[in-house]
Formats: sequence, C-alpha cells, structure tokens
Amino acid sequence: MLRAAILGSGAIAAVHADAYLYHAGKCEIRAVCDVFPEKAQALIDNKGLKNATAYKEIDEVLSRDDIDVVSVCLPPGLHADATIKALKNGKHVLCEKPMATSLEECDRMIKAAEESGKLLTVMANFRFKTPFRKVKQLLDEGIAGKVLHATVNSLWWRGANYYDLWWRGTWKSEAGGCVINHAVHHLDVLQWMLGKPKHVTAVITNIAHDNSECEDLAIAILEYPGMLTQVTASLLEHDEEQEMIFQAEKARISVPWKVAAAKPLPNGFPEENVDVIKAIQDRYDSLPNETLDAHTGQIDNLIAAIEGKEKLLVTGQDGRSALELIMAIYKSGVERKTVSLPLDPGDPFYKQETMLEAVPHFNEKKRSVDNFTPTEITLGRDYGR
Repeated sequence: MLRAAILGSGAIAAVHADAYLYHAGKCEIRAVCDVFPEKAQALIDNKGLKNATAYKEIDEVLSRDDIDVVSVCLPPGLHADATIKALKNGKHVLCEKPMATSLEECDRMIKAAEESGKLLTVMANFRFKTPFRKVKQLLDEGIAGKVLHATVNSLWWRGANYYDLWWRGTWKSEAGGCVINHAVHHLDVLQWMLGKPKHVTAVITNIAHDNSECEDLAIAILEYPGMLTQVTASLLEHDEEQEMIFQAEKARISVPWKVAAAKPLPNGFPEENVDVIKAIQDRYDSLPNETLDAHTGQIDNLIAAIEGKEKLLVTGQDGRSALELIMAIYKSGVERKTVSLPLDPGDPFYKQETMLEAVPHFNEKKRSVDNFTPTEITLGRDYGR
C-alpha cells in the first residue's frame, strides 16, 4: 500500500484526491498540506480521508517516513522547490502543470530525480483521454499519411476576476497567462504526437483581463520540416471549443474525433473519398477506449511504475519539453521575431530572473484575495470517445 501526500489544497488538489481514492486498494492519502491549514482540513473532511492529517509546513510532511508519493498542487512558482525537497526526502513526485516557471528549474528537478532514484512525473492528463490516445495511434501508424498542417485551438473562457487569486496573474508566481497554464495541455499533446518544432513565431497580448500582468491571447506559428502548425491560446472564448486538427495527405483527423477525406475530380476540385473515410473510421473504432481517464489514468500509471509493473508514461523531460515550447512562444512574442529551438542555457528565457527582466506587464495586479468561495473548477470540454 503506497502512502500519498498532497501539497496544496486548492481546487486541483481535490481532483488528485479523487484519483487517489479511486485506487484505494493500492494507495492511501496520509497528509494534506496548505499554507491555510483549515483548507487542508476541509479537503480531508470533504473527501473522507480518515487517516490523513492536515499540515501547514511542507517540511513536516516530507520528514515523515510513511509517505511514499507526493502530489505537488501548489502555485507554479513553488513547484520546483517543493518537488526537489520531496525527491531529496525519498518521495516519488507527481507535479501539476506547468512543471516549473523556468527551464533552469526543470533541469534542477530532473537532476534531483536522477540523484534520488525516485520517479518524477508531470501532470499531462490529456494524454490519458481516449480520443487523444486513438488519434496518436493513427498518426503513428500513418493511416492518413504525412501531416501537412495542424491546428491547435486551446480556447478557454475566464472572467476578469479569475486573476484576483493571490498567485495568479504575475510573471513571477505564474510565469505567464493562457499559454503556460491552459495551452500547456495541448502543447504537451502536440509534441507527444508530432515532436518538437524547429521554429516558432508568435504574438502575445492581453485584451480583457485587467488584473493580470500576463497574456490572455496568443497566436503562434510552429514550423516543422514540411509542415506548419498554428496555435491559438485564449481566455476569451465563451464556448471553449478546444480542438486539435491534423490535415494529412489522405485525410483530416481531429480531437474531438472527426474524419474527412477528399479526392480530386478531373478539374482538381474535391469530392468525398468514402473509402478512405471508412478505412480510418473502422481503425479508430477498433482501438480500445481508455478505462481510466485523465488524472485517474495518470496516477494509475504512476502507481504501476513505482511498483515496477509499467514504464512511466510522462517523465520530467516531457514536462520540460512542454515548458521549452512555451518559453519559445513567449520569447518570440516579446522580441517580435522567429525563435529557433532548442533554447540554450544562455538564453534570457532559460532562467526566471532574466525572463522577468524581458517580459512586458500588460497590466499591473491591483486586486488580490487569499481564496475563492466556492473552489470548484471546470476542466475544459468533454472530448468524447
């Protein structure tokens, strides 16, 4: 039986708690920690965590010998220090997205995991959703041919008061806006499916969130050999119609799932290619659905990896790769020029202190609250099966 601790008791901590509770026969939550210990106790009470204790100080939790795995559900600016401390104290770590606020922090986290011999995984819950798994399988098989053009719409809606929470809306504590804390999901999946782009050209701005220093809208063009990808990250979209579209040589496939295919008429205009559509649809339907979704699926993989039964499916290096693409988008948007990947350690966007000197403040944060009531959150659209 693995013993788990959750650091932070904000809304996403409840999602982690539910995922651990699903695996009640394999693990048990023993501790919840928050700078507001009453919030930690409220989470314990609300989830019926009978053997869990509430803490205010992280060090008290990490000093316990009966904790095997830690979920880091803190504000992004605290991810690196908490993760490194946990690893050095002999705990496996599941760190919420984004992995950290800088690539330099990511590298220290990865090094700490290597030196400790413990596992470090970064939350990438979209990878554990059925449509993303199936579309990746189809891309890997090449059934639709080479991808020529991809579209990523990471479209969300947040009210201006979303940024009133004390840690949100500053480059120092959150390291950015919609790109790093919302589009991170889609950018992780994009690289999981297609790999790292060669060049990035982006524009970032803030249009509707006056209590945030950071962007609420970003548009980027990613260049791959023989392919372009366009990415829109936004907090302005009322319908939150998130999607990933892959236009390949033989067909279009996408999440949410859709397949379309065309063949040329004698004059070059399109007509529907029903044979290709049927072949791809049949293959999609033949692939199994995931039995465990999102956070529950990733925690299931982490438990199995700790037990030596499975390979860890999302590594610290994966979390770093997502952040590197994000930093390239910010660098391009700030410097108004095309940026090439990878970013080297001498780049201003490798370390937080030099990144902070480079980024604009679209607004200054003027309002701050310790907590929201209620604390429930929504996690984006249902992508179906």
